[in-house]
Amino acid sequence: MIKKGLVYGAFKRIKAPVRQGFTLIEMAVVLFVISLLILIILPNISDSRRSASKTHNAAFTQVIQTQVDLYQNDNGDQSVTFAELGSGKYLTDKQIAKAKAEGIEIHDNVVEKK
Repeated sequence: MIKKGLVYGAFKRIKAPVRQGFTLIEMAVVLFVISLLILIILPNISDSRRSASKTHNAAFTQVIQTQVDLYQNDNGDQSVTFAELGSGKYLTDKQIAKAKAEGIEIHDNVVEKK
């Protein structure tokens, strides 16, 4: 067949082989970039966790101090213990156990962390 001066079928296109998947070098580069991103992100995550833990501990200590003040206002006792806070339903048993595990103590109605 002739069309516009060319003969169809006279010139066949040579197809390049279709490449499937990644080469080993491409895979290594991708893994290297991912590992660099992880190394950049991990220190920020640990700093955030440490900061959140400090904030949580300060807030928990403040909650216990508030409950000590409320107990003292209600009962007028000179010294408050965790047992008295638990029996008066100012703190739950779980909160008392957590406070003791974290090293929080009550001295002269002031809550302190060891």
